[in-house]
Amino acid sequence: MSILSVENVNKNFGGLRALNNVNLEVEAGTVHAIIGPNGAGKSTLLNCFVGRLEPDTGTVLFNGQSLLGLKPHQINQTGVSRVFQTPEIFDDMTLLENVTIPALAKRDGSFRLNAWRAVRDESKIHEAAHECLADVGLGEKSQELARQLSRGDKRRLELAMCLVQDPKLLLLDEPTAGMSRADTNNTIDLMRRIADQGVTMVVIEHDMHVVFSLADKISVLAQGTVIAEDIPDRIKGDARVQEAYLGGAHL
Repeated sequence: MSILSVENVNKNFGGLRALNNVNLEVEAGTVHAIIGPNGAGKSTLLNCFVGRLEPDTGTVLFNGQSLLGLKPHQINQTGVSRVFQTPEIFDDMTLLENVTIPALAKRDGSFRLNAWRAVRDESKIHEAAHECLADVGLGEKSQELARQLSRGDKRRLELAMCLVQDPKLLLLDEPTAGMSRADTNNTIDLMRRIADQGVTMVVIEHDMHVVFSLADKISVLAQGTVIAEDIPDRIKGDARVQEAYLGGAHL
């Protein structure tokens, strides 16, 4: 059963066609990767999913409900969370505070940077935040400031900020960008654990090691168009993908 359905989505920026009649079906409980060269429209497509951009035409349905016209925090409350290319965290707050704020946002409908005082006595939110930090391997750093973290740990913190919202669909935009190979492998293991908990994931990623380690299905974007969609083993041998993505070289 599809949890995310995208039909005939188009997006123009002036005279540039960023998305061209994109159709996509993401099955519940799967990891669906979107790959393609720089400028293919991958991040634009994710921005259409979370309300940062409005498609010019087409439909985006999450569990049968249209996401078009909803504000980002309203989409978040339906069960959709996103991890961005550059970690979006609160550098001058502790890890625990960082994870508590999105828990409030899911409950109350918007981020409130002055909300910390109001939640000191909210034991359920605190407990959930501690559990999510422990799940991503940051439990012992809960009182550290976020700006002190490594790139890999900042990514794990952002994942904890998503998980505390109990998402049904997790969108990840280059989750291992800038990481060392060791951090990348640790993040792959973490994402596998998240997937094993039943969270559907859409992953944009340039690192083919990450893609082929995680994906159940892969969609390939080139110049704003889906040129191929299949299981990983078939995508590897697709001549159109090899030409568009690597200039004819084998994946």
